[in-house]
Amino acid sequence: MSFAALGLNSEFLTAITQCGYQEPTPIQAQAIPQVLAGKDVMAGAQTGTGKTAAFALPILQKLSERALPESQLRALVLTPTRELAQQVQASFDTYSQHSNLKSTLAYGGVSIGEQIKALKSGVDVLVATPGRLLDHLVKGTVNLNQIQYLVFDEADRMLDMGFIDEINRILRRLPKNRQTMLFSATFDDAIFKLSKTLLNEPVLIEVDQRNTAAADVEQIVYAVDADRKRELISHLIGAKNWQQVLVFTRTKQTADELAKEMCKDGLKTLAIHGDKSQGARDKALTEFKEGKTRVLVATDVAARGIDIQQLQYVINYELPYIAEDYIHRIGRTGRAGEKGIAISLLSVDENWLLEEIESVLDQRLPQQWLAGYEPDLTKEPVDNRKNSKSAQKRRAKKRSFGQKTGNRARRNKP
Repeated sequence: MSFAALGLNSEFLTAITQCGYQEPTPIQAQAIPQVLAGKDVMAGAQTGTGKTAAFALPILQKLSERALPESQLRALVLTPTRELAQQVQASFDTYSQHSNLKSTLAYGGVSIGEQIKALKSGVDVLVATPGRLLDHLVKGTVNLNQIQYLVFDEADRMLDMGFIDEINRILRRLPKNRQTMLFSATFDDAIFKLSKTLLNEPVLIEVDQRNTAAADVEQIVYAVDADRKRELISHLIGAKNWQQVLVFTRTKQTADELAKEMCKDGLKTLAIHGDKSQGARDKALTEFKEGKTRVLVATDVAARGIDIQQLQYVINYELPYIAEDYIHRIGRTGRAGEKGIAISLLSVDENWLLEEIESVLDQRLPQQWLAGYEPDLTKEPVDNRKNSKSAQKRRAKKRSFGQKTGNRARRNKP
């Protein structure tokens, strides 16, 4: 099947040809016709399979078919992170380069003034994070009354990050008569619960078995003592001469400490996480993409905002507490049909986390040892399960639809 067979206009066919797209991916082939037909869509597919084009192209086509004398905000895309917002808006810009349609960004961590200017100049599509969009709504610098198309991109991550209150407030400002799309790489009960309040008789599209890792990613698990993980990573990168490696940690502090120690090993390394300024995050990501930085250490804030087609290596310095995050982490490699390698370093106290990941994947990930870095089996494992489980329960509460948590709940307490 070709993109032309999907019914796209010549201006968009020209743009995607210039992007090097030859034929639609399965998610694009199934979703584009449904969006063009005006259906609400709930779509899931592995990361790196072209979900952005699956909603961006049909939305742009429908906007172009009802051209207005001047740009008017008619499409809204919500994303959980700044990096993902930048990636999605860049795609809208690329696909609409031969049309008169305009898109812009609204996310936190940067001056709101430039965003206000862009909105005042007139745009057709706004890609935003929930918090910054609410800032604009409070200031009166954005009007959602004419929104016809609403997209939740990586909706499960938005729930993980506790955005449900913000989402509810935004929904109250939106017209009820609209077309809504929900795209994600993983589905769970919270997502299906949310979909019932957002979508009207949606078409469910799942092109892969639910919650599966990208097929082109080789997954390797090395058992190693926790205090030798950094040493093992530096050895792998140096011995194999890997030039572009993305490493994931669970916490911001660990990311900073690991980056500092790897620099001492002679590997140029930067860290990226939520406490970094937007300027620092953008600079680190740009240097990593351009090959000026050999290793980028990131928390899960970056798991869905880094799109580098040639990225071959992802390393889990620590396994995530939420098993689905593992899928998104390793989905940063093996994108657009490329091959990738995902290595997880497993200390003895993380075995239960590996079991949960295997349960979600419905797949065994056999452990192996790397010569010279065999774990010391005489050590007593530290059981972090209790604390981690309680952390998961708190996260699960955030994912419960409509429930207030944390500081927000305390502020609203009578």
